[in-house]
Amino acid sequence: MITQEQFDSELKMIISNAIREDVGDGDHSSLACIPENARGKAKLLVKDKGIIGGVNFAKKVFAYVDKNLKLDIRIEDGAEVTYGDVVMYVEGPTQSILKAERTVLNAMQRMSAIATKTRMFVDLLEGTKTHILDTRKTTPGIRVLEKWAVKIGGGENHRFALYDMIMLKDNHIDFAGGITKAIEMTKDYLQETGKNLQIMVEARNLFEVEEILQNDGVYRILLDNFDYEDTRKAVKMIGDKCLTESSGNINEATIRHYAECGVNYISSGALTHSVYNMDLSLKAVK
Repeated sequence: MITQEQFDSELKMIISNAIREDVGDGDHSSLACIPENARGKAKLLVKDKGIIGGVNFAKKVFAYVDKNLKLDIRIEDGAEVTYGDVVMYVEGPTQSILKAERTVLNAMQRMSAIATKTRMFVDLLEGTKTHILDTRKTTPGIRVLEKWAVKIGGGENHRFALYDMIMLKDNHIDFAGGITKAIEMTKDYLQETGKNLQIMVEARNLFEVEEILQNDGVYRILLDNFDYEDTRKAVKMIGDKCLTESSGNINEATIRHYAECGVNYISSGALTHSVYNMDLSLKAVK
């Protein structure tokens, strides 16, 4: 996984780029009709229901735009919210509140939607030993926000990117000339480069599971698009030799059944690529 330093660096880049994109050479709507010394107060209002996400990110955005803005946080990340709830109040220079508004709302609406969907999956897995994971199927440029939202919702993060775990998927295996060859080449590469990365290998059927198990050093086996019966067989074959993960078109109706097959993890791209933003607004307080 990424370090805290990498995480903080990603957040800074996201914020600076979002403000650059939205403000450009100035918020001329506000500059045109809001006096420079005007002060105001606004509330972040929930117009939906679910799990709120992005509160701590909003703090960073407001601080980036203007350190003179004061926040009164009423609801923290991960809490259940419903229509009419006020998440926070922000008070200070009115131009600054308006400059930060859209970046805060865009991020919080997206993060809250992801946190809400993740919490639903977590609840469906309650009582099993299986944990829900995200994937790299994220919106380009804001991956750190979407993976943060998964954590807020109670899920766990898969690898962050291509650099923090070895994941040998079907194309790697086919291009390399087979499972065993891909694993052997990977172990040689890690030894040559001195990198300490876990190795995960995708299996498309039980024969591939069997071949993977003939190789040492595999941390986790990804059971891709297995049905329930083959998932149970694979889990039994693997035992405690390495961890197991199910993936591939798993949804609300099937996730519990896969968990009951005994896998350690279930990964779902839907956590981040198939959500509807939570309806939030920032309203002036008169």
